[in-house]
Amino acid sequence: MQELGQLMDQLQRQAFRKTYGKIWDLAMIEVSVEAIASLTEYYDQPLRCFRFGEFQLVPTVEEFEEILGCPLEGRRPYLFFGFYPSMARITKEFKISAQELVRVKQSRNGVVGIPRKHLEEKAKALAGQGEWVSFIDVLVLLVFGVILFPNMDGLVDLAAIDAFLAYHHSKESPVVAILADAYDTFD
Repeated sequence: MQELGQLMDQLQRQAFRKTYGKIWDLAMIEVSVEAIASLTEYYDQPLRCFRFGEFQLVPTVEEFEEILGCPLEGRRPYLFFGFYPSMARITKEFKISAQELVRVKQSRNGVVGIPRKHLEEKAKALAGQGEWVSFIDVLVLLVFGVILFPNMDGLVDLAAIDAFLAYHHSKESPVVAILADAYDTFD
């Protein structure tokens, strides 16, 4: 994904940040699996916080707002209502033909989605055509599916697509859902 980010010049990066805040910055962070594994040892499940001796650390919504650059003020929180976006809506949003979507769509262990590799290729093609608005949308979808709401390795599932569409069109904030997902992961 970092390779895709390098396709943007300064103007596209500014447009990206204006529309999506600091979400792209998350793709630039090198993740230390050892550090995260060590941190989980300090997670206290009954208290739902990190404990370091008598000191308790609880990530807050406000901290996640700052990390993502996505304030909740003026936005409703994103809540998944159990309905996935239709294939017609996905084809329209990401400029994928219905035939192409049927061909590439995958289902693994009951999870339906679009392969990450296909979306990366689509983003490269859009950049090559100079369609920067669509390129940025596909890039943010990849961030939602791979970094913010990962579910199945190599697959951007319909739940991540739904969260992206709610953020993009309805201006619903994913902050609460990401915080809940982080707590669920530690639990």
